[in-house]
Order: sequence, then structure tokens, then C-alpha cells
Amino acid sequence: MTATEPAIRVSGLRKSFKEQEVLCGVDFEVARGSIFALLGSNGAGKTTTVRILSTLMKPDAGTATVGGFDAVRDSARVREAISLTGQFAAVDEILSGRENLVMIARLRGVDDPMGTADRLLDRFGLADAAGKRVGAYSGGMRRRLDLAMSLIGDPPVIFLDEPTTGLDPQARIEVWRTVQALADGGTTVLLTTQYLDEAEQLADRIAILHEGTIIQNGTLDELKRLLPQAKVEYVEKQPTLEEVFLALVGPTAATATDAEKEATK
Repeated sequence: MTATEPAIRVSGLRKSFKEQEVLCGVDFEVARGSIFALLGSNGAGKTTTVRILSTLMKPDAGTATVGGFDAVRDSARVREAISLTGQFAAVDEILSGRENLVMIARLRGVDDPMGTADRLLDRFGLADAAGKRVGAYSGGMRRRLDLAMSLIGDPPVIFLDEPTTGLDPQARIEVWRTVQALADGGTTVLLTTQYLDEAEQLADRIAILHEGTIIQNGTLDELKRLLPQAKVEYVEKQPTLEEVFLALVGPTAATATDAEKEATK
């Protein structure tokens, strides 16, 4: 992959479950070392898109490349280049934080699993809790451990599928800081979320996915300019991302389709 080639390229992506079309021709690109937010209501097709990009599902049509490799034809190469963190922390609560990391490092054949674990514990602010059972961790600590586990092997691309689901506000902020640090270190992050403030806080670019189609894609400033500026006396009010989103997709949030729910069980 060249320095100017996008880390992720999606073109004409389509996917149906039975008679329900979940993705209707999705197109976007993600620059290397950036945070890209795929924003949409439940059932919009966010998780389906991530599952295709991470080789867990094949599209019906279109192409998806990650790190220059086709997600269907070169699935093994794609899996070597990525890490996927789902909506809930995939950690073993019986093991300690260090033991979780060492286990994954050994499974991935990393040299010096213990040293790798200790470096990640320090990087994610978990060194003081390294020997504690993960079952005693807070929600934010579990998510940070989950993110640390996803970095073993130094994958250049990380998919975060609604990473702050169920977390309290303080834990969400902890995760936001961690995600920003990943991008600052050169990791490409594709983030799916239904939280408008999350996309607004983190993303370099935001794509709004609605009913299986990208209806807008741009920076936060570009999206805000889609709505007219409002003025109250001498105070200029910029439109929020929430106002942009609701103006584009309508005020009623879609519920998850039965087809996509079934596909993600």
C-alpha cells in the first residue's frame, strides 16, 4: 500500500438478508492514520459494514479493501492487518488484566508476551491494576483493556463497533482519550456509533449511513455548513452535528431491522 492510498476503500457495497436489503451501494474511503466515524441509527447497516470489512461476512456486490487487500479475495491478509473491537469488551473476567494480554500475545505468536503485556498495561493506564481480576474492573477499565488487547501485533487498522455502548459518561471519556491516542500514534480507526457527540468529539471525517446508503460524508465543519447559520442578537450559533443528522435523516430514529439483528446474533 502506497503512502497516499486510503487505508480503507469501500465501493458499491451491497448486502441483503432474505428479502431485506441492508446495504444499498455504500461508498467511502478512510485516510491512513485518521479516525473515520460511520454514524447512523440502529438498523442503518453500520455493523454489517464492519463485518464485511473485517472478513466476517461476504458482500452480495461491490468491493471493500483494507490496507490494499480485498476483503473477499485476500481475507487472510486483511485479518493480519486489522483488529476488531465489538460493542462489549471481549475480556476474560476470571483472569487478571496481565493474564488476558499475555494469553492473546501467545495466541498471536508475539515475541516476549510478558513484556508486551506490561508495555500495553502502562500505555493504557492499567499498570496498577495489572494483577487484579478483570471481574473487579470498572466498565472503562475493561474497555481500555479490550482496546489494549486489540493492539497486540500492532495492527495498522482497528474497527471499533459502538465501543462506548453501556458505559457511563466518565468511562466514555476514558475511551475517547484512548481512541484519540491510537490515531495520534498512526493507527487508522473506523468507528461506528449512534452517539452524535462521540462522532463530533473524535472523528476527522463523518459519514452518515441511513437506510443502507451514505447520505453525507465530510468533516464536521463541512456537515455543519449544510444548515444555515442562526443568529440570536449578537451571538452566532453554529449548527450542531445532531441538528445536521436529524435534518438529513428525519427526527424518528430507525429501529434495527429483524434481518440485521438475526445476522449479528
